[in-house]
Amino acid sequence: MAKSIEVTDLDIYYGDFKAVEGVTMSIPARSVTAFIGPSGCGKSTFLRSLNRMHEVIPGARVEGKVVMGGQELYGSDVDPVEVRRQVGMVFQRPNPFPTMSIYENVLAGNRLNAKRMKKAEADDIVERALRGANLWNEVHDRLNKPGAGLSGGQQQRLCIARAIAVQPQVLLMDEPCSALDPISTSAIEDLIHELQTEYTIVIVTHNMQQAARVSEDTAFFNLAGAGKPGRLVEMNPTKKIFSVPDDPSTEAYISGRFG
Repeated sequence: MAKSIEVTDLDIYYGDFKAVEGVTMSIPARSVTAFIGPSGCGKSTFLRSLNRMHEVIPGARVEGKVVMGGQELYGSDVDPVEVRRQVGMVFQRPNPFPTMSIYENVLAGNRLNAKRMKKAEADDIVERALRGANLWNEVHDRLNKPGAGLSGGQQQRLCIARAIAVQPQVLLMDEPCSALDPISTSAIEDLIHELQTEYTIVIVTHNMQQAARVSEDTAFFNLAGAGKPGRLVEMNPTKKIFSVPDDPSTEAYISGRFG
């Protein structure tokens, strides 16, 4: 079941450097939320904090709260591996495991969770995930072929299938279309619309038109100045952000006057 996320006064650090400061926001369930803003403003860093990927970097830490479905994700008794199972991630560049078949790529997360499966169960998971990623019809007759042999757009959908195979509640996407051609980008955007009926989706994008097309809500991040931490400037319904934003800097960024 998709879950909402509540973030309160979140600060994110790399060692002594504060990269993101004071973020408070609500991310609704079964919706698409877009993060926009200039490079270096902390939006991808903040995205990674939502499934505790940030802390795999030595010296990285957070202060504040991230609550999903009533559970504090940074609680002392919470297993970060379990958080990452519930909050899946799709990265900027397609990254199928090159030595694995399409079939084994989809099952990689389930294997990592040490889940023993019968062949019929594994087959069901692979078909469900590939259908969910709108890839089944294209690859069902070559599941034993290498995942790296697919086109760029197909590889990205394979990575999405791998992420949803473990049935997360939330799906994070860090610029998932930046390395793709327009046709593949359109396919991923169509897929995002289909997936939001089951998942809470958060996407980082530099493409303003993409944010306007795929999201219900948009959050604009910006830097207060050189060497300063990134901050959330405003978060509003996407239609409002792209028509009458609350902050002048949001309008300046969207219109291309900076960033």
